[in-house]
Amino acid sequence: MLNVLIIGGSGFLSGTVARSALALGHQVWTLTRGQRPTPVGVHELVADRGDHGAFAQALAGAQTHWDLVVDCIGFAPADIQQDLAVLAPLAQQLVFVSSDFVYDPARRRIPQSEETDAYLTEGYGGQKRRCELELIAAGTGTLPWTIVRPCHIYGPGSQLGCLPLHGRDPQLIARLRAGEPLQLVGGGHFLQQPVLAADLAQTILNMAGQRATYGEIFCVAGPEIVESRTYYHLIANILGVALEIVEVPVGPYLHAHPEAAPFLCHRVYELDKLHRSGVSMPQTSLEEGLRSHVASLLG
Repeated sequence: MLNVLIIGGSGFLSGTVARSALALGHQVWTLTRGQRPTPVGVHELVADRGDHGAFAQALAGAQTHWDLVVDCIGFAPADIQQDLAVLAPLAQQLVFVSSDFVYDPARRRIPQSEETDAYLTEGYGGQKRRCELELIAAGTGTLPWTIVRPCHIYGPGSQLGCLPLHGRDPQLIARLRAGEPLQLVGGGHFLQQPVLAADLAQTILNMAGQRATYGEIFCVAGPEIVESRTYYHLIANILGVALEIVEVPVGPYLHAHPEAAPFLCHRVYELDKLHRSGVSMPQTSLEEGLRSHVASLLG
């Protein structure tokens, strides 16, 4: 049994990690602002991580040494500096959840490995990369760390949809049932490798104590590579309805929405490094995962 701290715990991925850890019999603490419910069974710590004093006080007040800390919400270098300063005497290992958005979409490789010099410097991906650089600069002598770069994460607790104009669309099921055509940029031809949140959670938790993961960065993706439109076709098949796609031209859309560039590229990854580390690999087929996702939304 491990002591696991999740920075976050009330969100989509962080809540999934918490529930997965509880299911494995671990003791789980969450640190949130206390504004949304956390999974039943966790030890709740309440603080705004933006208040560094309150953050440190809440963690010290738990009077616990954690085998694994999972930072699901870190977004700024100051967040990582805070993790390193506060958690070094309190934890054995930190896993930081970064993003595949760190890669420059215009210079990706197919498949993309962890190693590249083509990173974004602005926006969400740029911020996550700056967080990574804080850990790299710190080294692992004070607090061993691991970085994961998941691709599109799906599953219960989130909305369906992996591509503009229907990314995490709360009306997607209703649209499909009504026979409404879906407008997909590029007609949905971009390749995806979606990972089920529960699989990602298992991979993260399995990194606890694995020295082969210390100081390393890992791409984490699902077992299947599909065109984005296949993702939507699978959902339509699960619902027993037809799917009509209207292609939105890539160029004009990107010109109007340059911030969408990280979505509008092939997101396919080499997973050899993850496999060599010995941790559990995501295994759930996309169809099986989407069935559980759809079922969760239908209640």
